[in-house]
Amino acid sequence: MQVPVRLALGSNLGDREDHLRMARRLIEDQLLAKMKSSPIHETEPVGPPQGKYLNQVVSGESSLTPREVLRSCLQIEKQLGRERTELWGPRIIDIDILTYGDEQIEEPSLRIPHPRLVERSFVLAPWADLEPEFIVPVHQLSVAELLRALPKSVKGSAEC
Repeated sequence: MQVPVRLALGSNLGDREDHLRMARRLIEDQLLAKMKSSPIHETEPVGPPQGKYLNQVVSGESSLTPREVLRSCLQIEKQLGRERTELWGPRIIDIDILTYGDEQIEEPSLRIPHPRLVERSFVLAPWADLEPEFIVPVHQLSVAELLRALPKSVKGSAEC
């Protein structure tokens, strides 16, 4: 059975655009069928001082379970050279699961929908370019509505 999945991608080290391109290729090869990609947005970092990010959202369908999707995302990050050294620190690539169908999962290592997606313009802005009317499970608001609900100070951090 194919399940709709949305992922957030981010990169702020090295050739950021190339890292996103390689991540998309691997995601399409290993994880998502019928994949669609948002435009890329350049955004300010959250966390310690570091360079700007390029962010993007992709959607598609997967026959993998939620845990298999997580394992695949982590494997792709590792394959592209990601090293986890600092919470919210700079990274070659970051892949977060935003939604998996309409499932709600609360486990120590897996939370779906992503628990902070409603606070992050760097996720909502590219996602709104891709699927503005998509209703986010749990929140029961569209991506565009969630983006409009962000405080102006947060919205300003996501540039196209």
